[in-house]
Amino acid sequence: MVTQFVNNMMWEGKKGTAFRIFYDAMDIVKERTAQDEHGIWKKALNNVMPQVEVRSRRIGGATFQIPTEIRAKRKVSIGMKWLIRFSRARSGKGMAEKLAAEVIAASKGEGAAVKRKEDTHKMAESNRAFAHFRV
Repeated sequence: MVTQFVNNMMWEGKKGTAFRIFYDAMDIVKERTAQDEHGIWKKALNNVMPQVEVRSRRIGGATFQIPTEIRAKRKVSIGMKWLIRFSRARSGKGMAEKLAAEVIAASKGEGAAVKRKEDTHKMAESNRAFAHFRV
């Protein structure tokens, strides 16, 4: 799972740099929380993974937002991408610190990535009436 995260995080094919950033972030998480960084990472990822997504579909001249369930592998991938995206948007000195801060926040059920998940679920709930258009 770490390799998948690093592959999502790579910049211009620099896998070594991505691994270094990830492991530096995990060291920072361990220092700040004094807990098992692997457990915090798993908890953060579980708090960020969405269960449903909303897809646009054009039907009869109108565009509907249709909620659909997500496959297990896609859930993990989306969760990782959100952690990376919102880590980059955080303020901080380096990417390792930003990633550590987002992981710690997500493990507590806070942060921008968790908010994105909640917003996605709210959107899916409000468009539940269009679920019968699913293909």
